[in-house]
Amino acid sequence: MAAVPRWNIVCSMTATPRPVGDLLREWRQRRHVSQLDLALDAEISPKHVSFVESGRAQPSREMILRLAEHLDVPLRERNTLLNAAGFAPIYAERPLTDPALASARAAVELVLKAHEPFPAIAVDRHWSLVAANGAIAFLLEGVDDALVTPPINVLRVSLHPKGLAPRIANLAEWRVHVLDRLRRQVDASSDPVLADLLRELRGYPVPEPADRPPRAQRDYGGVVIPFELRTPGGILSFFGTTTVFGTPLDITLSELAVEAFFPADSATAKFLNPESLIPDP
Repeated sequence: MAAVPRWNIVCSMTATPRPVGDLLREWRQRRHVSQLDLALDAEISPKHVSFVESGRAQPSREMILRLAEHLDVPLRERNTLLNAAGFAPIYAERPLTDPALASARAAVELVLKAHEPFPAIAVDRHWSLVAANGAIAFLLEGVDDALVTPPINVLRVSLHPKGLAPRIANLAEWRVHVLDRLRRQVDASSDPVLADLLRELRGYPVPEPADRPPRAQRDYGGVVIPFELRTPGGILSFFGTTTVFGTPLDITLSELAVEAFFPADSATAKFLNPESLIPDP
């Protein structure tokens, strides 16, 4: 099996700019916000919002950023809005290896290392693996080398027939969860790369509901959807959390997420950490 990369950087291309009014209207509609509501939130007149979207008014840099803030537009797309209006982008996009991001990179490494002996990974906006702790390696045993050759897409590894799918005890349930989460990302961002990934994952074989063994029929109180993986040590059950940077001004940091997996039962906790005191759900 290929080694899990410590830091794997994936680059992307920038699309040709469109009129800023068209882009703002698309973001407003994507967020299901009316012109009136946006105007009230941004403390401007509905007429001005209408004129900006129709191209009858040219928004200032400050106006674009104000509307983008209230529409929760990602930093990458805020640069696109500025560029479409003839302004220079203001948000930098540095590789994670850039010295300016050394502190942030160290923080991610600290979170990943501190989570051991439980698995944790860092991913970018397209679910490409950029870093992982040492506990991930044993989970990937048996995965086809092609799937763990950088760039590694963790959702593809999860659901691919040559990936983890044959070992996921509750595959039918987990597949629904992964596809739903990815669909919501596509709806929120209209990212064509994520849309292509969603179509690819939907094309993978659909598991039979009966593939879930009796042990997986456990009650987690409707709080989490567990990730249950068959291993030589038995079925290990995890639930996940997502950590993001709270106030990023760099595009790369704004798109970076740490996915940490915690034991969902005492058997999993004790398998990975014999001194664990985590109780059964």
